[in-house]
Order: sequence, then C-alpha cells, then structure tokens
Amino acid sequence: MSRRALAAAFAVSLVVLIAVAAVVPAPIAAAPGSAHATNATNETESATTTATTAGQPASGEARIVSALPDPTTPDDRGEFVAVSAPAGTELSLSDGEDTISFAAPGGTVAVAADPDAAANLTDHPVVASGLDLANGGETVTLRVVGDDDHAAGNDVVADRLSYDRSREGALLERRDGAWSWWSRALPRRNVTTHGPANATLFVLPDSPDRPISALRSADERILLAGYVVSSARVADELVAAHERGVTVSVLVEDSPVGGFPQRSARVLDRLVAAGVSVRVVGDPHSFHHPKYAVVDDAALVMTENWKPAGTGGRKSRGWGVVARSPSVAADLAATFGTDATLPETAPWETYRVGRSFVRTESANGSYPSRIAPESVRVDRVAVIRAPDNAESAVVSRLDAADSRIDVLQPTVEADGPFVRALKRAADRGVRVRLLLGSAWYVKEENRALAERLNEWADRTGNPLSARLARPGRRFGAVHAKGVVADDTALVGSLNWNQHSARENREVVLALSDPAAAAYFREAFAADWRASGRGAESKPGLVAAAALAVVVGLAALRRLEFEE
Repeated sequence: MSRRALAAAFAVSLVVLIAVAAVVPAPIAAAPGSAHATNATNETESATTTATTAGQPASGEARIVSALPDPTTPDDRGEFVAVSAPAGTELSLSDGEDTISFAAPGGTVAVAADPDAAANLTDHPVVASGLDLANGGETVTLRVVGDDDHAAGNDVVADRLSYDRSREGALLERRDGAWSWWSRALPRRNVTTHGPANATLFVLPDSPDRPISALRSADERILLAGYVVSSARVADELVAAHERGVTVSVLVEDSPVGGFPQRSARVLDRLVAAGVSVRVVGDPHSFHHPKYAVVDDAALVMTENWKPAGTGGRKSRGWGVVARSPSVAADLAATFGTDATLPETAPWETYRVGRSFVRTESANGSYPSRIAPESVRVDRVAVIRAPDNAESAVVSRLDAADSRIDVLQPTVEADGPFVRALKRAADRGVRVRLLLGSAWYVKEENRALAERLNEWADRTGNPLSARLARPGRRFGAVHAKGVVADDTALVGSLNWNQHSARENREVVLALSDPAAAAYFREAFAADWRASGRGAESKPGLVAAAALAVVVGLAALRRLEFEE
C-alpha cells in the first residue's frame, strides 16, 4: 500500500468511527497488543517487507545470513542468498522450485543464479549457482543434509527466510536477531562519540527563539534537515542567511503522511526562488524524519519539526540542544551529504512539477515559558542514527542504566525492543517512568499500554510507572522523543517503534553529562507531576467502531502523526 493510500485508509476508518460514535458516544478501550511473527517490519508503506525465519539459529549452526533478491542490474543478475555453516556441512538451499546442494567451506558464502555477476555485489565467495529469487515474495529453506544425528538422506531444516516483497537495491540481512532491509547505496555508520562541547539545552514550546537564533548566527553554512519545513520564520532566517553569503541547503521528506502540505510547498518555493538549495529525499529511507541543522561548527538537534507547531512553539512539547562542536557538526554534515546525494533524492524544482498539495491547518496556540534554556559544558556527545545503529544504541543505554530512566514519547510499540528494555531495567531495580502522549490519535492505544505496564509493575513489584500526559495549557501535545538514563540524555527524532529505528532516517544526540541529564530530567519531572497516573479504564465502543480504529491506527501507529 502506498503512503497516500495508507492515509486514505485511515481517513475512511475515521469516518466510520465518527458515524458509529454518533450513535454510541463512548471511548474505545484499545485491544491488548498481540505478538507478530515478523522480524523485518511491515507496518507502514510499500517499501517495507515482512521477513520471517524458522527461529534464531544458535551460534555455529547453519543459518541464512542475508539475501539480495532485487539488485539494480538488468534482469536482476547477481541476486544471491548468503549462508553460514561450519566447514564440511552438507547443505541444500531451496525456493520450492529449485534445490541447490553443496558442501560448506566454512564461514559465510553466497549462492547465486549468476556467480560472476554476484561476485561484483558481495564480498562473500560464491560457491554454487541457482535459485532465481522472486521480487514479489519468496521462501528460501536451508537444510542440513544427513548430519550425524540423523539417518542419511534425512534432511533437517536449519533455517528459513520468507519475504513478501523485495526492495530494489536493498540487502535483506539479519542483525541483532531480526531481519531488515539495508540499501547498498547507503554507508552504514557506527555510533560516533565526540569530546567535550558547550551546549545550550531547551524545551518547546517554552523557547521557540532558540532554533531561530541558532540559524541567525550562521556565517558560513546551514545544512537543514527535516521531515517537513513549513515555518515562515524559519524561511525568513534561511533566506536572510543566503543573502548575507551563507551557503544554505535544505532536505525534506518526499512523501509525508497525508500528502505534501501546501504550506510547506509555498515555503520551499520561496526558498528556491531566493537561491536556496532544496532537495526532497525518497528511497532508500522509508521516511526522512530527522530534525537537525548544521550551523557553521554547531549542531542543532531537536525532537520537533520545522513548522509552527514545533519550532514555532505553537503546540508541541519538544526537547532540543545546540552543541557547539566542530566534530559533531562534521559528523552530521556527512550524514546530510549522504542523504542529499542518494539516487532517489531530487531537486525541489523537479519534484514539484505536476504535483498536487494538501491543505493543512496551522497550529496557533500560545503557551507560557516555564522552563528556561540552560548552557552547560557536556562531557561527551554521541551521534546516533537510524537506520544505522539507533535501535541497538538506545537499547544498550537502557540496559546499562542502574539507577533511573525517564522516557517521554508520543507513543511506543507495546512489545517492541525499547519497552522490553524498560521492563528489564525495572526488573533489576532501576526506577522507570514512561510518560506518553494523550492526543486523540494515540490516547486510547496509550491508555491501554499504560494499564498493561502498570499492572505488570504492580504484579511483579518492579519500580515502573506509566502515565498519559496532561498538557494543562503548558503545551498542546507531546511530540518529544526524549530519554534520560542515569547521567545520559537522548534528544532526537527517534520514535520508539521498529519502523522508525530500522526504516527511517533519524538523528539522536546522546549527551553524557550529569548537568545535561539533570536539565531534561527536571523538565520531564514537571510534566510528570502535572499528569498524574493516566491509565484509567474506559468502556469500549461497538465492534464496528473498534474495527475502524484498528484499521486506522494500524496504518499510522508506527508513524508520527503530522499536524
């Protein structure tokens, strides 16, 4: 399903819900989360593919390592499946039509229909030929032939990989026990850690001037990356910077959920007319979703979009940091350069030809400034990126906490890796607080999750508590994706679901410093105190309304709902 079709499905579902709710005006109790037998995510749009396996093979056993079913070559020449097994193991690999048998030489090797072509696409030795992989879906089974524990000729299934659709030019690989696609056009970066830096910490909507003042300070360059850019104030600063000789470049997502906003299109038209470089990012990212800017030798990283609701301070609770560090700035500039030159990234002037844009409302709230910005000297700054390393990096920081963890998120994947890490932390005695959004499009889902987590904590005696935020005129809705784990604060665009971590471009800064952690923990604590325990039970709607919500939220629950 395309992104636009996805949004349409949600709209239809919402209409059904409204019609039913008019007859039975009662809120819905979200259904408990259910397990899903997929490892690679299939939650949002056409480029994502489900992958399942027969289970995680033990270390040293025969297993499927990766597959490249749709290389960017004529007739898909060079497609392959990579397998690993101890030397001398007799193996067979089958797609249900053809079966290839071979003896494993040890280590990882590739099985390809065209060995010569595959040799140009993989560093693994190619040991056998065969298996034409279907782009529309395939199941590949790896068997051990006649091992010592079984009678000769009795094959044992060692591993199985199924995908429902390929992604062009992308490698399907198992990482950390789960399958995900990785574009061969993207370099894979590790978490990078940088030395001390002066930093300004702030929250929104309290300090909307901080992002603006950061842009205003530019003397040489501004590299601005976002999901959408629709703020006239931001456009003013970018145009002014260009006019005073600053090199200004902008990257935005090519297919925002619900369609490309007219307001954003007008802003980008204005930027291009003024001479600013604007490009829209398509594949291989599912969504280009970061919110950062490189301003000379400083890095501005936020949880908020470049729009009135976000950086304009008109609605969203968000976190942000300006880190004055040439090395951090250079690090993010490299990511910007990669995304700006991807094959599916296009100039705005080319992209907009013949396109229609959607009307959206602009947030116009007004909120008091309760939490002032603070300047600190941060001991260490780590740059975390999705899809490169964000999931494992964030989980490892949660797993390393030994005192307390505070998390602020619009919504989270109920049984995903991040929530599992929170439960592990609570199980070892770490105090865990999870504050979730209460906006209409996530409220019932979040209420059900908070109930489940609080019930689990009560039943086990573990120190975990979950609440729904109550804005109380201090902000309009939770949009922040923030974490404070002991003396480390995480600030960035990463939503707590596997789609965001494994498919999107996201950027997070990890600030390892007691002062930075204290600032964001105090901001979190203020919102926590104002919210109370918000997991009370509510009666459900009739089945038709429940089904409508399930269809709509299933489409958007792993995405950020953009006003």
